[in-house]
Amino acid sequence: MRYIFIVFLTTLFFGCSSNVVTPVSDTVTHEAKKDILIKIDENLSCEELPKKELPQVIEISDLHNIPQNVAYFSKYINANPPLYYIQNKYAHYYFNIWNMDTPKENLKSVKWPFFSYCAGKSYGENLQPLEQSFFDEMQSNANFEAYATLNAKGLTLKESNIRSFPTIRPLLRNPTLAGEGFPFDYLQNSTVHANSPIFISHYSKDKAWAYIFSSFASGWIKASEFVILEKEHIDTWQKAQQVAITKENEPIYDIDGTFLFKSKIGMIFALISEDEKSYTILSVSSYKNSKPLFLKSKISKDIATKEVMILNESNLVTVINEVSKTNYGWGGMYEQRDCSSMLRDMFAPFGIWLPRNSSQQSKVGRVITFKNLSDKEKIELIKEKAVPFETLLYKKGHIVLYVGTYNDEIIVFHNAWGIKTKKDGVEGRIVIGKPIFSTLRLGKGEENFDEESELLRNLISMNILTQ
Repeated sequence: MRYIFIVFLTTLFFGCSSNVVTPVSDTVTHEAKKDILIKIDENLSCEELPKKELPQVIEISDLHNIPQNVAYFSKYINANPPLYYIQNKYAHYYFNIWNMDTPKENLKSVKWPFFSYCAGKSYGENLQPLEQSFFDEMQSNANFEAYATLNAKGLTLKESNIRSFPTIRPLLRNPTLAGEGFPFDYLQNSTVHANSPIFISHYSKDKAWAYIFSSFASGWIKASEFVILEKEHIDTWQKAQQVAITKENEPIYDIDGTFLFKSKIGMIFALISEDEKSYTILSVSSYKNSKPLFLKSKISKDIATKEVMILNESNLVTVINEVSKTNYGWGGMYEQRDCSSMLRDMFAPFGIWLPRNSSQQSKVGRVITFKNLSDKEKIELIKEKAVPFETLLYKKGHIVLYVGTYNDEIIVFHNAWGIKTKKDGVEGRIVIGKPIFSTLRLGKGEENFDEESELLRNLISMNILTQ
């Protein structure tokens, strides 16, 4: 078993673990505030509080007429699929940043956010324009003079936001426009799961942040959210049998019962041992001076697999149901997912590595272009060539998974923020904000639907991941 590679590591490191609501004045003590809130709770229920009229929920035709259950479409899945070549390449991509000595991007390319965002066209969390001083401060703290001077390798300790500037403060475009403002923080580049491999270029000037590379994205994460590993740790971790998470939001503890983090599909761990019902995996926490503290965690085999999952009906239904539990999260904000991160994580237990953004994902596998094709020709080509649950359809800025047909309509699975509308030249949105099954004409028939934004009309290509 490949987990024998980490016996020495665990032996060496485990020894280190040791009715009218009266306003509450700011001058009132914390305990007094608590007493007041208890009294309020005793006399007035939440349902009795005055309510403002909420916006009316719009019933979207596709969500009403198309089955929103993956089990309905599972009949289109290949009954006896092989283990495809692409499913043997995941570890190569996942660990690639541990196998380089210098950053894979030059300094100019990593500074792109500082060329893209500027004062006068950006807004902060108070919905007021960001001043030049904000950008000057970010530029100074980025400490790019130190780029590629640390060149260390490490692991994240938690689900971490990868930021375009070394700050948690947001940068919004014009918040008065549809599709801008909340939740579209342009400094949110992506997220990286707990215990993921990273390459650390350098620290910010204040040392509160570090510029890192993951296997699929780069940017700033907090210095408190990772540990640096020695070469022997890295080699041992990579050589070990890997365990992939298959269930969302399950608490993971160390062997002493201390909470570490929640499970997310897309997480991978090194295997130490196993019994009939559980895996013992290697996880990491922070010790003195940000040194790694290696820990054992026992997890049920019901939430993970050490084998690459076959793309069959049972497995696909299980995993898609799990990733459907999260809402839409721009750039992974609030530990949710957007269109491309959902697909990326969804395919991880199947050993299929996908890049982070939709444009890059559209280039994996066999690519078939829709250039110069009419909508009718696109439909015919998809029905002829696309493989259910193995084919992605791409338009600029969005990517979806083909799952089959319903009433002769092509059906796709995707994580969608909303439907574009336009009235008197003014754009709007019907917000969906979650993973859905829909046709390629999602929104058609809705009031003020923007025909120019229709998914089918804007499809650029499709790509079959397994070919």
